[in-house]
Amino acid sequence: MMVPAVLLLLGVLTAVAAPRLLARADWPDREPVVALWAWQCVVAAVLLCCALSMTLSAAAAWQAVRGHVFATAPRAVVEAYAFGTAGAWAPTTAVALACGGVWSAAMLLRELVRARRRRGLRRAELLVRAPLLPGEEPGAERLVVLESERPDAWWLPGSTPRLVVTTAALRRLQGRQLDAVLAHEQGHARARHDWLLHCSAALAEGFPQVPVFAAFRDEMHRLVELAADDVASRRFGRLTTALALVGLNEDRGVFGPCPTPRADVPERVHRLLTPRTRLPAARRLRLTAVASLVPVVPVLVALIPGLHALS
Repeated sequence: MMVPAVLLLLGVLTAVAAPRLLARADWPDREPVVALWAWQCVVAAVLLCCALSMTLSAAAAWQAVRGHVFATAPRAVVEAYAFGTAGAWAPTTAVALACGGVWSAAMLLRELVRARRRRGLRRAELLVRAPLLPGEEPGAERLVVLESERPDAWWLPGSTPRLVVTTAALRRLQGRQLDAVLAHEQGHARARHDWLLHCSAALAEGFPQVPVFAAFRDEMHRLVELAADDVASRRFGRLTTALALVGLNEDRGVFGPCPTPRADVPERVHRLLTPRTRLPAARRLRLTAVASLVPVVPVLVALIPGLHALS
């Protein structure tokens, strides 16, 4: 009964090798949408390895679990997994991985609760700073102009999503620059980037000692901004989008020598001003297909004994 151990080893190898391969590749910055998908597939493969290993370990440890998992499987398939040879490690592994799964779900739930609380606080603050006019219905407008001396724009997700723009941004950004900023924020909203950020944050906070989850969180924050920049630049041009980024952030010290919370802005501006040719459509399709196959590998490994018994 070596399949659970092989799955765990495969998960470790995927968690170690895949981020390094993606970090060395030269295409993620050119194709952030494809890179986002590749990272999701890598993390899904790691989690799937753990889930399948937990299931097979539990089936080896307890007859009741085995009866449910292999309820419709032929006897030859069940015998191919050699559950009778499993030692004392099977229940320990199953319980440990189950606890990890419960902890992951708890961390995701906590992240969603925190995000909802943050949205509620921001909506309450927005209502105080931009109160409804007489006769105006709550949530009637998707665009809110907020009086502020700081140029800024952000998308506030939720059941009634809002796009908030400050008056300072309206004064500073000219014409198509403002359109580019709005297109950037709408790109976040259409792609539901907030869900990617929530999931990556939950894994990174729940398992701070696992490097692949920390790298996943960091890359999600970086790649979603690049993807939204591309949405804006394809509609309004790279120079216009770069000038809009500079206009919104030049007063925040992000272009100085000292690191800031938005230190990625200079890199984004440089990327927009020195564009690299997009990958050919055929290569983008190949990369997407290869990434999609990564989560399939653990499933095939788990099915090998059964498929061999049926052949």
